[in-house]
Parts: sequence; structure tokens; C-alpha cells
Amino acid sequence: MSDDTIRLVTIGRIIRRRWRLLTLFALVGALLGYGTSVLFPPRYTTSASVLLPGTWEERELLTQTEVATSSVVVDRAAARLGWAGVSGSDLRDHVSAKATDGNIIKISGTAETPERAQRLSDQVAKEFVSYATRIASESADPEAAQELAALQKSVEDTSRRISKLADATDPGDSVESVQTRTELEKLRTALREAISTIKQADPVDDEAKNMVVMGSAARPTGEAPPTRTQLVAGGALLFFLFAVIGHLTAARMGRRLRGEAEITAALGSALLGTVDVPVRRPTHRPEGRGPRAWLRRLLGLDVRWDIPAPQTSGDEASRQIRYRRVCSRLRDRLPAPQRLLVVHPEGDEIARRAAGQLVVEAGTNPALRAVAVPVSRPMVPDRDHESGALVVVSAGSWTAAELSGIAEACADAKHAVVGVVLAGPVRATRSAGGPRPAAEPALTDLEGELDEARGVTG
Repeated sequence: MSDDTIRLVTIGRIIRRRWRLLTLFALVGALLGYGTSVLFPPRYTTSASVLLPGTWEERELLTQTEVATSSVVVDRAAARLGWAGVSGSDLRDHVSAKATDGNIIKISGTAETPERAQRLSDQVAKEFVSYATRIASESADPEAAQELAALQKSVEDTSRRISKLADATDPGDSVESVQTRTELEKLRTALREAISTIKQADPVDDEAKNMVVMGSAARPTGEAPPTRTQLVAGGALLFFLFAVIGHLTAARMGRRLRGEAEITAALGSALLGTVDVPVRRPTHRPEGRGPRAWLRRLLGLDVRWDIPAPQTSGDEASRQIRYRRVCSRLRDRLPAPQRLLVVHPEGDEIARRAAGQLVVEAGTNPALRAVAVPVSRPMVPDRDHESGALVVVSAGSWTAAELSGIAEACADAKHAVVGVVLAGPVRATRSAGGPRPAAEPALTDLEGELDEARGVTG
């Protein structure tokens, strides 16, 4: 799988064959999420809106949001709230502000209860308006204040002159009356200009003084994210993904050989052919005993997930032809009828069944004897009547080092590897559900061979 592209069918195979292990990982993640929610109590968040009338630029609104969350405003709010053991520095991380459309600043407060969250948002909004208004009043330019006072005095003087002239004006159509009315119009124009100047003077400060809190903050009805449900679901999903990614990473880094050329090169011999072994479900590893083996079976770790589902096989006759062809090629490689060992790795169930079938099909020419070889410490029986070894393995089960160890064990026992047979699982049909009965006696001798090999290594 190290060179294969990861497809959805691969992920589906992981979920289908390792669903127990994935479920365990998801449960662990859910428990961790629940534990996290217990350590961090639920929080509630609500917002109070402050309206800034007039025209404001974006940078000015951003400045106001900074003012709303400043230490001065938050410290004043903390002092007014008077919560025991809660200072302004404690509340600073629980208060935020942002500018929205329509020159509205939303001030959000987060607390342990809905009531506290509502009070916090309202109090910070009030302190912000109060502080911004005071800044606008104190930051007024003294010279601008004098100019405003002068303008107001000018307006008052002009108004008095207009009133006097209006009283003294002749209501007739004489030249003097016309001139008087013209002068009055000029004075009124000057008055209007003065009033306009007053209105345009320092508009921002006036707008800052007109800030208003748009009602009390709404009392929150639900927890602020992440909620306990979200933490539990997120933990389960995260650990589930970690488990799937771990399987994919292990498959990418795996060194088990799958290609015919790689397997034959590791064993140092030629390929005699491939044979099919019917199975009804994914191949399991040896049963084993003890708590570890029981736990592997419980979690489904005894099933290889990285092996594709077996293809549908033909009938018994077509599979028997493959075995006969392998035996025929084996006879062609031998100068005369000989006795050979059929060596297969211990724990390779597919190879074990294929070896038993080969023993039956070969008969006495050549005479074959099946032997299981431990992969961890390979040991092949010494040369007695046999004069060579035929290695039977299944693809995708063993690494190059493990297969090389088997070849070296054969050479150490003075058995030349005369050929390699690859065994592959196929889906059993109703007409052919397993090996022929004649193959069973050949397989019963494997336990004795295994005990003998273990006794030698011991």
C-alpha cells in the first residue's frame, strides 16, 4: 500500500474491518471532551448596543471600540458591579466590542450565569458612554471655545441691532426705508452665517456627547460555544479521524511486500505460479491465547484491513488446475523425482492451506512435506530425506527481511529453494466452500512440525 493512492474505498475498508477499534477511539475522545467541559464551566454571552449618531469614519469607529474595552472603562464597570473577588483585570478577558453597520458598537460580556452576563454588558456600555462623553468635553480646544463664545456674542449683538432698526424703520416707500430694509437683510444674512459657523464648529465632539445605549442587553438563553455537547462530539470526531489517519500512515510506512518480483527477489528463487485459497470472510491471524490475543480479537485487530476484499473465484476444478500447473513446473525444474519440504511462514493461514493442497496434488512426484517456519526466529528441519524447499507465502503479509530470514534458514539447513508459490485468497462459492477433504490429513501434520521447530530453537 506504500505506493497506492488513498481512495474512498480504502477508508471504507478501514471503517468496515476496524469499526470496533474506531468506536473505542471515538468513545475515548468523547470522554475527554466531557472531561474538558467539566473542567471549564459553561459560559453565557450577551451584547449591549451603543448608537453613535452623526457621521463617523471607520478609523474613528475602531477607536471607539478600543475605548469601550479599555482598562479604564472595564475597571469602572468592575467597581460599579462590586462582585466579590472579581477585578477589572479579571473582566478584561470577558469583554469585547465590535463596530457594526449603522454606527453601532456592540459590547459583549461573558460570565458564568445569564444574569451576570447581562449585568456586565449593560454596565460596560454605560461606563463607555459616560467615559466617551467626558473625553469629548475635556478635549475641547480653549481657542475654539473662545471663538464659539465670540460668535455667540456677535449673534446676540446682531439680533439687538436688527430689532432696533426694525422699530425705527419707516413703513413707507422712501429711499431711507428701502436702504434700512436692505441693511436689515444683510444683517440677517450675517446672522445666518454665524449660526451655520456655530453648528459646524467641532461636530465630532457634539456627536460623541450624543452617544446613547440602545436598551438593556438581552438575557442569554443558551451557553456560549463551545458547549458540552460540542466538546463531546468534537472529541469523538477528532479521535476517530486520528485513528483513521493512523491506519493510513501505518499502511504508507509499511514494508510488507506485495509484488511478485519483490517477493521472489527476497527469497532468491523463481516464481512457479500463483494459487487460490477460498475464504468466506477476511483472513484472521492465529487464534492465540491469553488476554492479549483475546483483546486483539475483541477489537478486530486479528483481521487484516489493508488487504483488498477477495475476488470471486471459479469452481473447484479451475482452482485445482492452478495447483496442478505449479506441480508440473516443479517437476520440470527437478532432474529426477525427489522429496521436498513445502515451507510456509508460521501464522500465514492462506499459505498454510495452499501448502496442504500442494502436498495432496503433487502426490509422490515429487513427494512433499509441509513445514511451518516461525518468522521471528526461522528454523527449518535439517536435510534428511528431503533435498530442497518450496516456499509458499501470501502477498502483502511479510517484509523483505522476514522472507530473507526464511531463505537463509533454508540455506542453513542445506535446503536449496527450488521455487516460490504465491497464495491468494478468493471468495468462496457455494459449489466450492473450502479445500478438498483429501487435503486435511496433510494439514494435520503441521502442528507436529511446528512443535519440532520450536523444540530445536528452544
